[in-house]
Amino acid sequence: MAETGKESKYESKPFLKGVKTLREAGKEAPKLEGVPTGVEGLDEMFFTTTLEGGRPKRVPLGGIPKYAVINITGVSDTGKSLLVEQFSVKRAMEGDKVVFITVESPAPFVAMALKERAKAMGVEDISVIDENIVLIDAASYAVLRESIQTLLDTVAYAIRTYKADYTIIDSITGLYEAKEMMARSIVRQLFNFMKKWYQTALFVSQKRSGHEELSAEAAGGYAIAHIVDCTMVMSKKLIMTRYDESIYRRPIGEMVRLFRIDGCRMCGHDTDTHFMEITELGLIRIGPSLKEIYRKAK
Repeated sequence: MAETGKESKYESKPFLKGVKTLREAGKEAPKLEGVPTGVEGLDEMFFTTTLEGGRPKRVPLGGIPKYAVINITGVSDTGKSLLVEQFSVKRAMEGDKVVFITVESPAPFVAMALKERAKAMGVEDISVIDENIVLIDAASYAVLRESIQTLLDTVAYAIRTYKADYTIIDSITGLYEAKEMMARSIVRQLFNFMKKWYQTALFVSQKRSGHEELSAEAAGGYAIAHIVDCTMVMSKKLIMTRYDESIYRRPIGEMVRLFRIDGCRMCGHDTDTHFMEITELGLIRIGPSLKEIYRKAK
């Protein structure tokens, strides 16, 4: 046993590659720009800041921040999968390549859903998106769910081969559903991977029934929200009391859907809770804020 007061011969040394000035790090930083989502009302909720006459001015970003890793969380049947499908179709329509990792439903069924979403968005020629969305079927192949390294190698292959700029995981919860203690480790590896490959990524995560519906918490705790760049929360509420009626301005018996951006470290964002709608064609729309509705009703 080493004597007290003596230095260990395995003394650690500083890792100098991890030290950079703001100027040095800034040279490697990508340009902050928006990526249109195809979701009505969502693109206007992100903004950046410019200076005019020495005063800061809010400027719409026109979409989610490019290169962001975004967590979309909510209980079941709140529209999470619809949102990422809508985003995927929009990017494919613009000629971009999207890697879509399906963990919940086998690839053929996701393909069917994406084509339905495309028709609802007015895509007449489905071949426009056919070659631009690349499906990775982790639902059918356990090795892709249970071996994070195999999954990362497979996604890297797809990104390289198809030159993809966008990655979807629906849902990330399925990668640790039987091992929630590993959630933080798995999410961190995926987050770092997306940054390494300069991906704009959307991760769907599931809430447990005991979680507060408008919080950023999901299965695995707050691990995802703490790591990712941005969290969007989707929820629903059945109007059951006169108090609910007065708050939401909806009649008893109606189901209201709510949406909010919990936080975004890459740019400014709308902080209000908004009404959300799922149309009969299965498209997401973000509506006015609760604050706006309440103010108009007074």
